[in-house]
Amino acid sequence: MCLILFAYKMHPSYRLILAANRDEFYDRPSAPAAFWEDKPKILGGRDLKEGGTWFGITREGKFAAITNYRDPTAIKTGAPSRGRLVSNFLSGRKSARSYVNKISGSSHDYNGFNLLCGDNEEFFVYSNRGETQKLEPGIYGLSNRFLDSPWPKVVRGKKALTAAMKEKGDLLETALFTVLADRKVAPDHKLPSTGIGLDWERLLSSIFIKSSIYGTRSSAVLLIAKNKRVKFVEKVFDRESEPWIESRFSFLIAGGKK
Repeated sequence: MCLILFAYKMHPSYRLILAANRDEFYDRPSAPAAFWEDKPKILGGRDLKEGGTWFGITREGKFAAITNYRDPTAIKTGAPSRGRLVSNFLSGRKSARSYVNKISGSSHDYNGFNLLCGDNEEFFVYSNRGETQKLEPGIYGLSNRFLDSPWPKVVRGKKALTAAMKEKGDLLETALFTVLADRKVAPDHKLPSTGIGLDWERLLSSIFIKSSIYGTRSSAVLLIAKNKRVKFVEKVFDRESEPWIESRFSFLIAGGKK
């Protein structure tokens, strides 16, 4: 993912409201969200090049998502896939706390990343360019720097998420996808300087990204209700303005109230 906006324990009906865009080169093969045939408790998209995922949730309520930390001066060739950090957590038995403690010892083998990692008890963000942070109730934004770094898309997205949370039912879902569809480019004086050049900084400054070779490949909304009912909706894009695949899933976390 390249932008994750989420509200944790800030809504009367939902423990977690999360809206995220995955940005990637169009030629990288991936599969849309589904329950995995080889690991059927995992729901998420899948990177068909390396086998991991950028975002997913299990039937037991474990969820995780990852963004790259943008630093072109520190790219390691041959580094392991960061998407495996997500899939390994979802397929394993460790709690969110135990998992982030485990990976911290080998995290610098990877290129820069930020990992969101949660279960039914706790929620963490871990960066191998920063530190581990246990998340308290709040509204957050994560792009390709640290949590809540004041990049224009993060600031704009958090404000829009706060407004969207006033909606109810299907209107909430609609409002969240409207947030993710925002293509406004930030003015030059507000752009970060991450070493990729002004043209790319402009392109990547919008919440929804589109170019000839790179852009927003999918938008996803995850709602975890306080009664443990999960709603997961994904829209997949392929160079076009309208999604060519839309997938919907709803299930009750194991042990939840019916």
